[in-house]
Amino acid sequence: MTLELEKVSRAVAGVTHIHDVSLRLERGSLNVLLGATLAGKTSLMRLMAGLDAPTSGRVLVDGKDVTGFTVKKRSVAMVYQQFINYPALTVYENIASPLRVAGLPRSEIEARVAEAARLLKLTPYLQRRPLEMSGGQQQRCAIARALVKRADLVLLDEPLANLDYKLREELREELPRIFASTGAVFVYATTEPMEALLLGGSTATLREGRLTQFGPTAEVYRRPGDLATARVFSDPPLNTLQATKSGGTVRLQAGGSIPVAGAFASVPDGSYTIGVRAHHLQVEAGEGHEAAPSINGVFRLRASVTVAEITGSETYLHMEAGETPLIALLPGIRGLEPGTAVDVLVDPGQILLFDSAGARAGRALDAAA
Repeated sequence: MTLELEKVSRAVAGVTHIHDVSLRLERGSLNVLLGATLAGKTSLMRLMAGLDAPTSGRVLVDGKDVTGFTVKKRSVAMVYQQFINYPALTVYENIASPLRVAGLPRSEIEARVAEAARLLKLTPYLQRRPLEMSGGQQQRCAIARALVKRADLVLLDEPLANLDYKLREELREELPRIFASTGAVFVYATTEPMEALLLGGSTATLREGRLTQFGPTAEVYRRPGDLATARVFSDPPLNTLQATKSGGTVRLQAGGSIPVAGAFASVPDGSYTIGVRAHHLQVEAGEGHEAAPSINGVFRLRASVTVAEITGSETYLHMEAGETPLIALLPGIRGLEPGTAVDVLVDPGQILLFDSAGARAGRALDAAA
């Protein structure tokens, strides 16, 4: 099955939730909807499923217009953030429930439940009730019930959001294997860039109900087409700095200048926004009142530490360079007290560059990953 959205919009009470989204999802593909809360992920899924009708545009399945078809007339399965199981039924009966509703013969039901249980590693728990299992096992049960239908379109709306870290990591590793074993179109919604990267496939980035980019996940991450996409696909938040190129020199509004290098080499004079991911910032202990001069084509800014968040093996260092907030992801434990002066190094070979309209400027750099 191929699912295609043609300039689909959705408005409720005069407020537009989805703006002219066009997407084509191929059979057997894994597709991630990535965006912050209220970006439009669930609204878009409901349009795909037929739970809501678009205000404008069309929904096509294998080239056939199904815009007016209800969800009952489509081959769709959906798993929600809040896993839903029937508490009075065993795991076996939970998984089998949609097949019984469909009137399939007993032998077919048994075969499908056994297959889904094997994929989700639920075989030992088929005679338990959901409340007798862990949260991760309960979510596996909900996913199995969706898979057993063998629907052409499987929608997973932040299915791991309510699980603890260990369970999320375990299921994240297994889901791509499970997806690969079917020929359905899978759509997986998440707020977390790291989850999108772990799942792979293709990613559609959403911001305020607008599709900003769609393509292979690694490609969208490394080469965002605009500043909005780069911000959606960055966690911790993308650092942004204002810069001006004039002749052979690039100056940062926050301080410091260097000869033209990196992405700046292929753009005309003008004003630009630099995007720097947290793990590409380098931090050194500052000395004196001013940052050391920028040398070797690397910007050097004086900043003041505001918060150091230590995770154990890494430190999220929050800083301010004048009025510009910055965050660096540094290896190891950096117990820097608030107010500590540091020098922040920005390598122009590891930046994302955008013009005044927010579009990507200059050549894409693989280093900015």
